[in-house]
Amino acid sequence: MNKPISLSRYLLEKQRESKNESVPQGQIPPKLRLLLEIVARACKRISHAVNKGALGDVLGGAETENVQGEMQKKLDIIANEVLIEANEWGGHLAAMASEEMDSIYVVPNRYPQGEYLLLFDPLDGSSNIDINVSIGTIFSVLKKPEGSNAVTEQDFLQAGAKQVAAGYCIYGPQTTLVLTVGAGVVMFTLDREQGSFVLTDSDVRIPEDTKEFAINMSNMRHWAPPVRRYIDECLAGKDGPRGKDFNMRWIAAMVADVHRILTRGGIFMYPWDKREPEKAGKLRLMYEANPMSWLVEQAGGAATNGKQRIMDIQPTKLHERVSVILGSKNEVERVTQYHNS
Repeated sequence: MNKPISLSRYLLEKQRESKNESVPQGQIPPKLRLLLEIVARACKRISHAVNKGALGDVLGGAETENVQGEMQKKLDIIANEVLIEANEWGGHLAAMASEEMDSIYVVPNRYPQGEYLLLFDPLDGSSNIDINVSIGTIFSVLKKPEGSNAVTEQDFLQAGAKQVAAGYCIYGPQTTLVLTVGAGVVMFTLDREQGSFVLTDSDVRIPEDTKEFAINMSNMRHWAPPVRRYIDECLAGKDGPRGKDFNMRWIAAMVADVHRILTRGGIFMYPWDKREPEKAGKLRLMYEANPMSWLVEQAGGAATNGKQRIMDIQPTKLHERVSVILGSKNEVERVTQYHNS
């Protein structure tokens, strides 16, 4: 029986391999490797806090709002603090940005500054915390632009195609870390007895076709006609134009819905709707849409905002929102075609 491969060993092997590669995609320089290991350790700490639940006095609201105007949960704040404290001193980062913070967090002068920028949604799916349903941490890594001295918010405003690493850690029946550096998608499961993430899937692939869709059906009356058309066709089943029956799945945590898609296929949709017509969508481009889109694409799927590839969108502000349609390639292309026809 082969010895299990830990996250640290996997990253170290990829770092050694990358020395002989001439293309940047898929490379893991030493400092990026160390950064990813630190993020993984922070996720382990968050996982322990999540698992304690009521025993750790981490459930319930914090009676504060984040920059989005949403009421924060205690675990939102805890997870945000864990990620900052774990990453600020390592010397790999220049600055961080979080869905829970108004502006960027520049690494203090008392610590060495690195060449990377880290963005994260510290705890995606907060509404599921108190009911013991899967939640997770989403992260994205960018390189600080060359020639940039003092880090500014503008340095973070890079298209998703510029990411050098992205992933998430889902806290469910198992704690699983999912990662891409541009050379496919790999999954690591936390071995609680050993205290380390162990490689459990090294070639994650999303089927091009599916019979599952994930969307909040309660908003149907607010959708644009292309989305309504697609869902109507799914609901018509074998008797409709698709000629097959579909199942609906909706967990109300992007990290959980995307994990299901990476595991067995499907399409996830959080489209624009007319309740807030001035907003392009609900999900955050930098903290959620970009990292998840890259993971899905690296697994053979597709991700658009209904009209264009999400990772080609040039951000104009740190907390920009976007419509998201991602998952099995043929289904995403169908919805996108409806928008563009």
